[in-house]
Parts: sequence; C-alpha cells; structure tokens
Amino acid sequence: MVSRVIPVDPFDLVIFGGTGDLAKRKILPGLYRRFLAGQIPSDSAIIGAARADMDDAGFRDLARAAIVEFVAADRIDDTVLAAFIERLSYVSIDAQGSGGWSALKKKMRKNTVRAFYFSVAPSLFGDLAERLHGHGIADEDSRIVVEKPFGRDLASARELNAVLARHFAEGQIYRIDHYLGKETVQNLMAVRFANILFEPLWKSEYVDHVQITVAETVGVDGRGAYYDKSGAMRDMVQNHMMQLLCLIAMEPPYHFDPDAVRDEKLKVIRALDPVLPEDIVRGQYLAGSGQGGYRDHAGDAASRTESYIALKVNISNWRWKGTPFYLRTGKRLRARTSEIAITFREPPHSIFDDAEGWRENVLVIRLQPNEGMNLMVMIKEPGPGGMRLTQVPLDMSFATVLGEEGEDIPDAYERLIMDVIRGNQTLFMRGDEVEAAWAWTDPIIEGWEKRGDRPRGYDPGSSGPEDALMLMHRDGRRWREIRE
Repeated sequence: MVSRVIPVDPFDLVIFGGTGDLAKRKILPGLYRRFLAGQIPSDSAIIGAARADMDDAGFRDLARAAIVEFVAADRIDDTVLAAFIERLSYVSIDAQGSGGWSALKKKMRKNTVRAFYFSVAPSLFGDLAERLHGHGIADEDSRIVVEKPFGRDLASARELNAVLARHFAEGQIYRIDHYLGKETVQNLMAVRFANILFEPLWKSEYVDHVQITVAETVGVDGRGAYYDKSGAMRDMVQNHMMQLLCLIAMEPPYHFDPDAVRDEKLKVIRALDPVLPEDIVRGQYLAGSGQGGYRDHAGDAASRTESYIALKVNISNWRWKGTPFYLRTGKRLRARTSEIAITFREPPHSIFDDAEGWRENVLVIRLQPNEGMNLMVMIKEPGPGGMRLTQVPLDMSFATVLGEEGEDIPDAYERLIMDVIRGNQTLFMRGDEVEAAWAWTDPIIEGWEKRGDRPRGYDPGSSGPEDALMLMHRDGRRWREIRE
C-alpha cells in the first residue's frame, strides 16, 4: 500500500512561543517530518517569535537540536535537514507591547497562506490577536491556531471566544486537540461510515456499553502547581475524552465537511445527561516506588484535585438511550494506553452448550501505543472433543498492515498543522462546541466542590481506586485490563 503525499500551498507560519517546550517537542519536529515527506514546499517560511533575545542563527540551532532529539535517527537526512533549517527565521517580540511587530510584518510575504500558531498561555491570545490586526499582519484569509486549555469553565471559555472573535472570524480560528489528529481516531470515522458492516449495529439495540480509557504511567511531578488548578476532569475529560465520545456517538453527517461533522458532535454533547454523584469516582495517586504522591508533587498536603477520574455517562437520544459510556483517565497507572472499546450485546439465544466459554464481541480501537484496531470474535477451539468456544482477535495493527508506512504514521501535530494550511477545520473544535462541553462539565465540578468530596487514594502502578471497580461491578460489568 502506497500512501499519497499531497503538498500544501506555500505558507508563512509564525510560531508564537517558538522557543517553548511544545515548539521543540512537537511543532518543529513535525514540520521537519512533513518537509522530509515532500509535503511542505521549499518556498515556505517558518518564523519563530518569542520574548527571548535571539537571532536567526540561534533559533536555527535551537530547532536543529530539537529535531535531532525528538525525530527518530533513521528519519534524519542531513541534506534535507539543512534545507529545512534554511526556511527558519526568528523575531524577538513583545506580545503585550510594541516591540518586534514591525520586524515581523516585514517578514510576511504576499500571495502565501498566513498562519499563526499561539503556542503561549491563553492569557496572551487576546494580545496577540489584537496586535496582529493592529499592525496589519493578519488579513481576512489568515488562520490562527490556539492550544488548550480553552478556558477553565463556561464563563472563561465564552470570554476567550469573544476575545478571539473581535479580531478573527470563526472560520479563521483553529482550536487544536491533538487527539483528533491521531490516525486511529480518524479511522474510527472511516470504519463507521465507509463500511456497511458496523453502522447498522452502532446503537443501543446491539451495543451493551462503551469504555474509553486514557491511562498514563507518569505523575505530575514538575508541573504539579499547574495541574493542581485543573485536574483530570478539566485536563482530559472536558476536551480529549469528550471528543472521542462524540466521534463514537455522533450521527452520520450529510457530508465529510467541517461544519457538518461538528454539527453532529455538538448534538451529542447537548444530549449528555447530568452525571449523578454515585456515577463519579475521583482519585489521587499515593507515594510509592521511591516517588512522592500527588499531594507531594502538587505542593499542597490538603489538595482535593483529582489525578484520576472515572464516570458513567448516558446519552439521551434514540441511538444511545440505555447504553452507558464509561470514561476513565489517570496518572501513575499500570501502563500507558489509550483505547476505545465497544462491547456488543450477547446473542439472544445460544445454541451451544459451552456457555461458560462465551465472551462478548468487542471492537477495540487503540490510540496508543501500537495504533490499530481489533475485533474480538468467538470461534471453535481447535481439536476434537466437542464444540468448545474461544475468543480470538481479528487484528489490524497499522505498523503490521501498512509495513514501513505504518511505522512512519504522521504525528497528530503534523497532520493538524497541514490541515490548518489547507484551511480544513474538520478536526478542530468550533466555539459553540467548546462552550457546550463546559456547560456539561461545570455542574459536575461544582457538585463535588459543594459536597466537599475528597479523592480516593490509589497505589501507583495500579488501575486506580477500588471504588472505580465498583462503578462497573454494580452494573454487572468490568473494566478492561490496563496494559500496553
């Protein structure tokens, strides 16, 4: 199988926060890989912008070091890297003042796509947007990319949307969620809507329940003060996991069109039931394995912020009424894994005597690691001795199926940045979508704050608090094992 690389138009991309961690880990390495693949025209320009006093040569050295560190060694081509580095330049800029803006304007060219990546704190979004227009750098065709968090509640999200809307139309704003750029997440839509096999079964009549798991082995050490202001609900559920839920649950859009897709996702969010207190489990990892616990890392011995959360979510619409969605995410868990598991109902009648051998059909979509999908089906166990049943996977690992191409699947940031240049907003969140997600999330957070709920402690390297197991057990179900 040969993948097609379709070049984008020449562009000027300004990375505000160009010397920051995200730029070094993801943005610059991702752009290099797209340049290596032949997707970025050689006459494109990438401009770093930050407060640091640096010249072009300094920024190029920074970019080269980042690429060498974060791109696989077998993908480093010295000739290509040198050509890519030549596309880079730098402007020292004051986001809240006047310094550097005239120099940036001089670097912008005519007849190219202009994109501005706000890889900075949300508090600077308004300042950047205002100055881009005030200095005549952005025009009606320019695009801006904004990173999460998109507020910390509904009020702040509305304020942030209003600030951006004063200077840019909704069609120019790209709210990036890297989970939507993952190959497997997009394949979820292909599996659903390009195959007649699954769509007739994709409803409560045939689906028993859905599990969405995002587990991490790392804690919050080093960024505990920041994380303690958000917690797992704000950091993961309100955005990443909400997007995954929407892609699973949404109705087929009339066309694979940005607003058509986002209209259907918005309908799902608005159909979410309020979550009952008994359907929420929150936790904090304890000290262990020679490392401190969450409260040590947060620097607050009385912290009530969750590093783990599990919820039972219900959707009140014709397709999903009666099928629960179980969401869980946490730090310092047993393994690093992200997956969606759609568990189908058992047959209404079994003709086989080996009832104990029966297991549910499960479609598992693996986001990380080892992106791919497998479908668990029942077959006859090989050998004589009667009809004994066993469960086996029909497996599709991208690395296996696509060969070398599967091993070199573009990073989510690579794909999403190229979509920005193309002007394709399908995989980006719309303003009303963000606000609807916060409108559902806020009462949940306010509820546990009013009740004074305390997160349950759990051991590092475990699957989370014991109470989370009971969340499933009382429904006669169980969580899938967390493993790589």
